Amino acid sequence: MQKAIIVSYLTEKRNNLEELNELSSQGWKVVSQSSMGSGGVNTVYSLVIVEK
Repeated sequence: MQKAIIVSYLTEKRNNLEELNELSSQGWKVVSQSSMGSGGVNTVYSLVIVEK
């Protein structure tokens, strides 16, 4: 089974890395990562595919 999530990072306090960390702790493994560019100010987005 695979899932796609969009990881965003603006600052250490404003990101959703916890979502990726939670999936990792549940046994999901990253199989692909692709940069999606930035969304303005300094936010960076990445498409991450995980599978279990």
